[in-house]
Amino acid sequence: MQRTSPLAAVQTPKNAGVLSCRMLDPVKEPVSQAEFVVSDAMGRKVVSGGTDPFGAFVTTMPAGRYQLALSAEGYIPHRATVTVEENVLTSLGEVTLQVARLPKLPKPGDWEIEPTHSSIAFTVRHIGLARIHGRFNSFAGVVRITDPVERSAMHVVIDAASVDTNFRMRDDYVRSAEFLDVERFPTLEFYSERFVHKGGSRWAVTGALSLHGVTRTVTLDAEYLGIGNGLQGEVRAACLARTELHRDDFTVSWQKMLARGIAVVGQTIGVELDVQIVPKG
Repeated sequence: MQRTSPLAAVQTPKNAGVLSCRMLDPVKEPVSQAEFVVSDAMGRKVVSGGTDPFGAFVTTMPAGRYQLALSAEGYIPHRATVTVEENVLTSLGEVTLQVARLPKLPKPGDWEIEPTHSSIAFTVRHIGLARIHGRFNSFAGVVRITDPVERSAMHVVIDAASVDTNFRMRDDYVRSAEFLDVERFPTLEFYSERFVHKGGSRWAVTGALSLHGVTRTVTLDAEYLGIGNGLQGEVRAACLARTELHRDDFTVSWQKMLARGIAVVGQTIGVELDVQIVPKG
């Protein structure tokens, strides 16, 4: 049986070539969840994707000169200029990604959310078409940082009536008994005692979310952004967290609208928390 290179079977279109690369870590193990982006001279993305289980990628693209960016969680991004020739395999061979220095973690102790530089926002599909963006303007929270950080805890309380979608009539509907029913359920609360390090700056924060009288387990996909100093020299830490909620899980159904056959709000709600915390005084 005759054996040939897998690339021998790649059919390249006219004026196209093939670009390949294999990404390794400093001990020469493949980086299997790395990403690549190829951009033209104007910075416009031409092709992008992820590596296979061996840390490699192979892509067909128009012949030309490009900028290649390689990245992976926990590693310093690598950039290179590449020239892809027509009907030619351009291989960068093996590229070693260097481990990035992890952001410094907050010191153990009680920290509180600083609302002036924080936001809790959400996005929901409207009548199956456009997306509606909103936020909660009033909230408070405390994070108890421990050593190790994985044993930390947090408690966040949101004023349900502070919902703001930049349209008063819509906000009144959201506050009404048809949706959040803020008179019966004035707050949304999230409590967590489970912080899981996923590598690099990525963390998973799992806890209980109480909304509309229902409590469910929710996991926040969090990115820790590090520690800095404010204008007054105060120490603060920052993170960005996202999750997706399903309205039916919290019995938020807007029944009268559904009875009329109007799917006013989509089933899923995207939530994003952009938070800065400061030591609790």
